[in-house]
Amino acid sequence: MSNIYGEWLKAQREAAGLTQQELATTAVMTRSHIAHIEAGRRTPSKEDARCLDRALNTGDVLSSFLPDDDTAVAGYFEAALQLEQQATMIREFALSFIPGILQTEGYARAVLSMPFPPASEQERDRRLVTRLDRAKILADPVTPVVWALLDEAVLRRRIGGPDVMAEQMDHLVGLAEAERVQLHVLPFTLGMHPLMSNMLTLMWFEDQPPVAYGEGLYMGKIHDSPSVVQELQHRYDFALGNALPLKESLALLRATARDYEHHG
Repeated sequence: MSNIYGEWLKAQREAAGLTQQELATTAVMTRSHIAHIEAGRRTPSKEDARCLDRALNTGDVLSSFLPDDDTAVAGYFEAALQLEQQATMIREFALSFIPGILQTEGYARAVLSMPFPPASEQERDRRLVTRLDRAKILADPVTPVVWALLDEAVLRRRIGGPDVMAEQMDHLVGLAEAERVQLHVLPFTLGMHPLMSNMLTLMWFEDQPPVAYGEGLYMGKIHDSPSVVQELQHRYDFALGNALPLKESLALLRATARDYEHHG
């Protein structure tokens, strides 16, 4: 979004003599969310904008002049997208598809072309831009820390053809070799494991408790109950303990990429 909105918010906060934390407390938000809005990295929800207006006594200015948001994601993923962009650590488990933030353009385009009924070309392009924008969080060399745990089925299921898959495998290897992503594969030989029901994302934050996000067909749910999040963390840790080590996982990814190239 344009940073004019964020800069204006910052100016009003400073004029009121408030720190980001003090504004966050008054508006019942997190300090990091305030920081992201002021930096132009986030667009607040309508409810958040109303809370900020009340906290700063700015009438309905922040509510009325929300910048246009061209983000195109499924409705059930909107809240998870906001959390993903604020997280300091993300642990992904993928059962069917490469996690969104790790997808190449070719792979993402193939995935987004599959929904039925089919979307218009314009809508598919909007979704693709949003998908690729999510990956920009990896441009920071440190934050968020990202772990990716992939079921071997993700490597074997051909999405978009052999060339697309080879490129995607090489991309994952590159991220791991650059030490940007810690990557492990759960091999078929393992048999059953505790994460086989659906995909899972675990997220930690600077100034709020961790959450978990699970997704299935046309549905997604954010879990913020501490007991549920802890159980899902334990399931993830258990599965991770049975995954291939990094070196062996990368060897499998490289071999899979070469196999796709050969068949391509």
